[in-house]
Amino acid sequence: VVMGAGASVSAGIPDFRTPGTGLYHSLSKYNLPYPEAVFDFEYYTKVDPRPFVDLSRSLWPGQDGGPHPTTTHAFLKVLQDRGILRRVYTQNIDGLEALAGVDTDKLVECHGHFRSASCTKCRAGADIEDCMNIVFDNDVPICGRCSSVVKPDIAFFGEDLPKRFEDFVDDDTEDCDLLIVIGTSLSVMPVAGIPQWVNPTCPRLLLNRERVGNFGREQPHQPSQVGGIEGEVSIKRDVIEEGDCDDGVRRLCNLAGWDQFLEEAHIYSKKINSL
Repeated sequence: VVMGAGASVSAGIPDFRTPGTGLYHSLSKYNLPYPEAVFDFEYYTKVDPRPFVDLSRSLWPGQDGGPHPTTTHAFLKVLQDRGILRRVYTQNIDGLEALAGVDTDKLVECHGHFRSASCTKCRAGADIEDCMNIVFDNDVPICGRCSSVVKPDIAFFGEDLPKRFEDFVDDDTEDCDLLIVIGTSLSVMPVAGIPQWVNPTCPRLLLNRERVGNFGREQPHQPSQVGGIEGEVSIKRDVIEEGDCDDGVRRLCNLAGWDQFLEEAHIYSKKINSL
């Protein structure tokens, strides 16, 4: 499964790029040179860390009144409980997959997470609770060792993706027998490349407000042998459900006879996050 920001919209987290309502728009008061500067390592460490600190408060998982797992996140738990989830590659940093009960060994959080923090210069680990308290006090966390700025272990532009991505992506795409892409514009590499890296005959399901990437395009002809006659067949492997992610997940679970499993997984996520 490949997840993007659209999967978390119903949790109260706006996506990044929607004009007027997206998270980038909410940071306009900082007069960023370009919206993505909020996730630029050089900008955070050398220009102004405040835009990311501000953004962090709306994204930090597990806070009272903050975002909680959606129906779409509960769907991941259903796949895991049914024994058919190999991996979730999420572009999101909100941690809602883990809060929904997805085991961390099933997760590749491609852009990092808020469960740990470290210094941007000396790389010393920082106490994540202290870091969180400072951020929610509207201040910038500072390293006690070298006095440089600290940040949660989120992968910024200019930083490498977590090693887990490199460790798993080749084998996962090679062995994938169904790829589900949910709520993403597929505009940021290398995650955007995953749908093209799976086997050309691998079925792909897109649950999204619009078509993205190369979904819906007929695949190149593949060699085939039917009845002893060699030839070529065109591969039509994509199913596209345009609309709200949660609605798409509900429809899929209804078709699979999993309505009860989905409801139970969503109740479970609400229960564990209310403790």
